[in-house]
Amino acid sequence: MRRHLAASVCCGVVITGAAIAAAVVLAHVTAGFITDPASRNVAHWAESLWLLLGLWVLRAAGQWVQARLSQRGATATISDLNRQVLSTVAALPPRRLAEVRDEAALLTTRGLDGLRPYFTRYIPAVVLAGILSPAAVIVMACYDLQSAIIVVIALPLIPVFMILIGLVTADRSAASLNAMSTLQSRLLDLVAGIPTLRALGRADGPAYRITELSAAHRRSAMSTLRIAFLSSLVLELLATLGVALVAVSVGLRLVYGEMELANALTALLLAPEVFWPLRRVGVEFHAAQDGKTAAAKAAALLDELPRPQAGVATVTAAGAPIRLDGLTLTGRDGAAPDGLSAEIAPGEITVLTGPNGAGKSTTLQMILGLAPPTSGRVLIDDVDVVDLEPHDWWAQVAWLTQRPVLIPGTVRENLNLFGPLVDLDAACRAAGFDDVLATLPDGYDTPLGRAGTGLSLGQRQRLGLARVLGSSASVLLLDEPTSHLDAALESRVLAAIVARARAGATVVLVGHRAEVVAVGDRIVHVGGAALARH
Repeated sequence: MRRHLAASVCCGVVITGAAIAAAVVLAHVTAGFITDPASRNVAHWAESLWLLLGLWVLRAAGQWVQARLSQRGATATISDLNRQVLSTVAALPPRRLAEVRDEAALLTTRGLDGLRPYFTRYIPAVVLAGILSPAAVIVMACYDLQSAIIVVIALPLIPVFMILIGLVTADRSAASLNAMSTLQSRLLDLVAGIPTLRALGRADGPAYRITELSAAHRRSAMSTLRIAFLSSLVLELLATLGVALVAVSVGLRLVYGEMELANALTALLLAPEVFWPLRRVGVEFHAAQDGKTAAAKAAALLDELPRPQAGVATVTAAGAPIRLDGLTLTGRDGAAPDGLSAEIAPGEITVLTGPNGAGKSTTLQMILGLAPPTSGRVLIDDVDVVDLEPHDWWAQVAWLTQRPVLIPGTVRENLNLFGPLVDLDAACRAAGFDDVLATLPDGYDTPLGRAGTGLSLGQRQRLGLARVLGSSASVLLLDEPTSHLDAALESRVLAAIVARARAGATVVLVGHRAEVVAVGDRIVHVGGAALARH
């Protein structure tokens, strides 16, 4: 920002000097051409005309350089803000991330892009208003004090009306951004829930609500535009009246012979230069207001969110026990888990069981270090997980969520999403994904995602299982790995999980089904404080 403002000020000084000098030269050339018949030839004024052309070129070059520098400054600043928001939000615990996801998505995809008019048009206009307008008034006073007094009287009316209009526009811009945020949140939720809605025959249900939200956003945007157009009309009217008053005063005094033509033309040419920057500020204010509102929201979000401090310690997970020491994570529904203590030994299967909402999935997230506990510790080889260097620790862990991620790409790219698998075919057989491969037109090279073939929830789970079972990770964290599988596939997958545990891996399962609990060497019951009260 400092470099951007310094460059804008330097360009503003060049533009101001060129504009004022061009007005003075043009006024004297025109006056001399009119009052001195002997000088009415191009050769007599060649030097002045070349000077005038040079000043116009210099002004155009200054405006071009200012626009280029403003574009670069805008791009750099928007990118930096986006990076700060994304890096801060992405490092949040999953629960906190879910709360701010929609707001962060709106800011990074659309909101902060509104800062571009602020940097490319509004700031240059403010700089010119601070340099060109006072300088033009001073030069005007040197040639015609009465015209300068008229301009000084009329000039404050423009900022007064800008402030009054700006107070209303700020509220309108905030309302428009809130309406867009609500609309985008609803759309994101709708897109995420389309498979479920379609399965229940309710895919058309949210259409009415989305239409209402779209209409609300349209009304808010049109209200802001009406204010912008009316304010532009007011500013143009004030500027026109100011220049008209100078023209009338100059014209009357010329008629009565009270001033020279060169001085009159100089004052008349400088009057629009006084009002022009302020008119630009008023016009560009509305274009910049949305970006300023988004930037304020981004700053508030960054101030509100904690900045996670990553650890630097490293451990070797292979053969190391994991100890849960009084783990508690307090949320709006109470503590879940609440004071959980357990020993997770390598070479064994530890099953976390308990009622829904007790904190089983949250326990896996705390083992990963994604969700820092309110109290208690997760110790790996006597090192707290919050002190570990994240990427070093995650490289030794394979994690299966309840809904595995599917990215746009081929099946092979999705299987190798978290690193190359040791044996691709063996991993697919162990997870039962080989049956799915047989139905795909291009096998491993079949495209998946928005533009390709989709997978059902059960097929997606098998793909996620293949990622985990085919990895060389020493710690396997599996969140209900067989919830969408039939009995035959469940037996095959559980056998593969038992084999990984017997080979020395540390395996933690979350499960409710009797078949899953039966393979566990240790059964840990997870309970939450809110559940215990019921």
